[in-house]
Amino acid sequence: MSRREYSRSELARKLKPFVEETDSLDTLLDSLEAENWLSDSRFAESLIHRRSSRLGASRIVGELKQHAVDQTLVEEASAQLRETELARAQTVWQKKFGRLPETAAERAKQARFLASRGFSGATIGKILKGIDEEWSGD
Repeated sequence: MSRREYSRSELARKLKPFVEETDSLDTLLDSLEAENWLSDSRFAESLIHRRSSRLGASRIVGELKQHAVDQTLVEEASAQLRETELARAQTVWQKKFGRLPETAAERAKQARFLASRGFSGATIGKILKGIDEEWSGD
């Protein structure tokens, strides 16, 4: 636990082979949460911080759901990520490609790349249509 934050469900899965009764595992996790050693909100913040520079909102939200983070935290994270998605997608696209596609094949390749990173179709469309011109000055 000293290397990174864990969600409650992730830690429960890791500790389950070492516990004989499920009641004692729940008690342990409750104790860790009470002492603030375990926090789903800190886990969500940590995951967003680590992954947001490279991934889109839908991919990060999917990871949060996969770790069984509370739905309220997932919705807050989604709103926060969607505000900055265009700028983050622009940065990722610029680093990988740097120029607008000239052919349909290049356009499809760039769109697939951004989609695989979890960026929305609207964001991908804006970047590949050249709306990124206004972002290059920032």
